[in-house]
Amino acid sequence: MSVIKRCSEVDIIRMIALIGICVVNVPFMALPVESVFVAPENFYDKSVAFFVECFLQLKFFILFSFIFGWGMAIQSQSAKSKGQSFAKRYFRRMAGLAILGVVHAILVFTGDILLLYAVLGSLLWLIKDRTPRQLMMISAWMILLSAFFLSILAVAIDMMGVNKTIPPLVMTEEITLGGDYLEATKARIKDWPATFAFILFLQGPLAFGAFSAGLAAAKSDFFSKHSYGFNFLRQRLPILLLIALPLNFLYALVVSGIIPESYEMLSLFGFVFIAIGAPALSLVYLYLFIRLSRAVDIPNFLLLAGQNSLSSYVAQGILAGFVFGSYGLGLFNSIGNAALIAISLCIAFVAMVFVGVYANFFGQGPLEPILRWISGYSKRHNKAG
Repeated sequence: MSVIKRCSEVDIIRMIALIGICVVNVPFMALPVESVFVAPENFYDKSVAFFVECFLQLKFFILFSFIFGWGMAIQSQSAKSKGQSFAKRYFRRMAGLAILGVVHAILVFTGDILLLYAVLGSLLWLIKDRTPRQLMMISAWMILLSAFFLSILAVAIDMMGVNKTIPPLVMTEEITLGGDYLEATKARIKDWPATFAFILFLQGPLAFGAFSAGLAAAKSDFFSKHSYGFNFLRQRLPILLLIALPLNFLYALVVSGIIPESYEMLSLFGFVFIAIGAPALSLVYLYLFIRLSRAVDIPNFLLLAGQNSLSSYVAQGILAGFVFGSYGLGLFNSIGNAALIAISLCIAFVAMVFVGVYANFFGQGPLEPILRWISGYSKRHNKAG
């Protein structure tokens, strides 16, 4: 494997992915869960919800996961160049992510992905020495596994006797996210086990497939100009669009409840085959964002926010909690989807400005030193990955 260099494309893709993740996540902090999974009455709210489901949901999560896999190769290279044990550093890092994920889920957002990343990242170790071709084959198999998991999830939802567009999350009337901080924390603790199970089935295989593809990208020098992988992706954009657009459109029709429940097979098809549609559209986005990063100068503070993605991700949830909880602005369940998308973008931007400026002064985001300390990194290694 050739020497892998940190490149601005990676930081920009991570930054954009964080924005998309924020737009998808904020409704789960701003609305009762039963409202999130039922089509809004208002035309504008319904249109925005459909747009998010069609073009954002799962896609930016996959992009973020892709960069996570790429980062494993960077960390391995850094450890080897310093004569350090990569295994020790890596598994301490996964343990740190797991700890931070549990804390984040309880104190900030039940839809946390850090614990999932820690579990799947540990499994990634088992295939870290595979060739790029083998890693891409594993990634392809993960699409099939995702379709299988989604089928199980669809059956489970149906057996619970609820609308197919509503996942089996715990719905509480006594305590809500809109209460004071203690009440919101109690709601998160109660909801988290079911939420994590739902995330595992919905996103787990797709995340691991993206990890594997990202690791393959690092090993094949994907981000270098005119690389074989990048040219291969460019040549297949028309096919990817032909696959991605109808499958994501159908998925949005299903989860928004536009397709009637009586169309059971069509609904099942639309829900399950997002396992193909989401990665296909994510690949299109990957190509477009790389082209964008090479054509546009991005402010340094945004690049720093992308580099310090842990702090940026957690900061989004903290800000959203303040905006919607009664301990802050108290806007829980009072804003429709159309306004929420604007608020989500503001939350993402404010979080990135804060983290970017903080990192510019202190060299890292507020949370990165904690993870690096757990991982056994010293401050002088802060550019390693």
